Amino acid sequence: MTDIASLRPALAVAIAAVAVVPILASGRRPNVREGWTVIAAASAFALVASMLPAAIGGTTYVSHLGTLVAGVELSLQADPLGLLFATVASLLWLITSFYSIGYMRGLSEHAQTRYFASFAASVAAALGVAMASNLVTLFVFYELLTVATYPLVTHDETAEARAAGRKYLAYTFGGGVAVLAGTVMVATMAGTTAFTAGGIAGLANADPVLARAAFVLLIGGFGVKAALMPLHSWLPDAMVAPTPVSGLLHAVAVVKSGVFGIARVVLDVYGVDLTGSLGMGLPLAVVAAATLLIASVIALRQNNLKRRLAYSTVSQLSYIVLGIAVLDPQSIVGGLLHIPAHAFMKLTLFFTAGAIHVETHTDDISEMAGIGKRMPLTMLAFGVAAAGMAGIPLVAGFVSKWYLLIGSVSAGQSIFAVVLLLSGVLNIAYFWPVFYQAFFESEDATDAKPLIEFPLGGEERSIRPEAAAPEPDPVTDGGHEHDDGGPEDAPHGGHESHHGGPPADGWERRGWRGGESTWFMLGPILAAMTGAVVLGVIPRTAVFLRLIEVIVAAATGVGV
Repeated sequence: MTDIASLRPALAVAIAAVAVVPILASGRRPNVREGWTVIAAASAFALVASMLPAAIGGTTYVSHLGTLVAGVELSLQADPLGLLFATVASLLWLITSFYSIGYMRGLSEHAQTRYFASFAASVAAALGVAMASNLVTLFVFYELLTVATYPLVTHDETAEARAAGRKYLAYTFGGGVAVLAGTVMVATMAGTTAFTAGGIAGLANADPVLARAAFVLLIGGFGVKAALMPLHSWLPDAMVAPTPVSGLLHAVAVVKSGVFGIARVVLDVYGVDLTGSLGMGLPLAVVAAATLLIASVIALRQNNLKRRLAYSTVSQLSYIVLGIAVLDPQSIVGGLLHIPAHAFMKLTLFFTAGAIHVETHTDDISEMAGIGKRMPLTMLAFGVAAAGMAGIPLVAGFVSKWYLLIGSVSAGQSIFAVVLLLSGVLNIAYFWPVFYQAFFESEDATDAKPLIEFPLGGEERSIRPEAAAPEPDPVTDGGHEHDDGGPEDAPHGGHESHHGGPPADGWERRGWRGGESTWFMLGPILAAMTGAVVLGVIPRTAVFLRLIEVIVAAATGVGV
């Protein structure tokens, strides 16, 4: 690896951070405000993408920003692992920027300027996490990410949103304290916190008990945002946030910062060999395996679509942690590849949930029978992404899970391969009913067995009574007419008086040409779905797999 001094890593972070100023200044001109958002997102992604060829070739760009504290430099670096996370975050910020315009205007949401400003600040912090060159710098941006995302979690300003925000702060700041304590211990034992491919050499000579204690603190601290059980409960509660927030920040940036931190600790602080010799890989793998199974079972019992997706996220994040914890080169490839794979798939799923909410005000799966007539492209995208989450070939999830299976068997830990296969079955169990209801059931004869009110997994009634259908609502199943940005003083959400579910006369049939929603929303849904398919069909051409091969070769000394 060759280090080159460059301002590019710092500029990538600065673009997102500086964008906050013109976004706030343009609050009374929504088109200008949102234009700044798109320009900043496109610029950040272009700058990050410009560093990918050099990273694949073994070059690391480093921005030296001065001394943070004695012996600790504040610096950013665009190494392969950092660019993996940064590329995902910046690309999906661009996609989500367009989706946010359609979503926020479609609901005439309040405080849109604050929303877009907080979004930019959050992405800036996420890029800082990605490009931090040492544990101290990573800790600083990790905490800034919590601060920046808090206004987004509490955006609705309801009692429920504020409670979710308090819980979010308590969990994530608590995790930050653990990260700081572990960082101090590493600095004391090794004399440095700088990330080094294969691990910091000085830790190999440290007291094993202290080394294990620091490892537990770091993994526990990052495990909060990675939603490892039992540290996960903040994530489902944070689904009170607007859907774009749920999609990017709670399926990409925030939670991915947690699994990214775990990857940094295992690969670039302790190293694969030391992690294994300290006996820390297997316990971490067991926690991840338990999390992915238990969360999948809980997801089966969620009637609210976003909460089902939230527990799915808890499960899917543990695929990443499991792949890293198995410590086999193939499993590490699978774990790291699941970072972009899960991001594209889960973003598609959250986007579809948001589009359904905006267009029909329907949030519960029990009210979605026949909705494929009303939103065919949206539900098709849902089906494709759900298939990928279950590991069906030709979608991104299959490729990452294939590497995870091969790595588990190769490492002599076949029990985890069994866990992965069982989890795939559970994925089908909680995604298939949503897709099946949408296209293969009618509103007036809904088989409620896939639903979750009854303790054994279905409702006590088997057919949804026709009389239970809600009254027709002209806004629920129609288009929206709003001004360019939605009034800043509009009622919170602009939709609380409307009810979900099909109108009394059934869903309106819209066809397959995009009449189901605005293209500000439908375009990003299809773009995210396409990304998931591209990663599933040509993963090396899509850059991510090539980048991961460089990361794993440097961390393990083994080519894959």
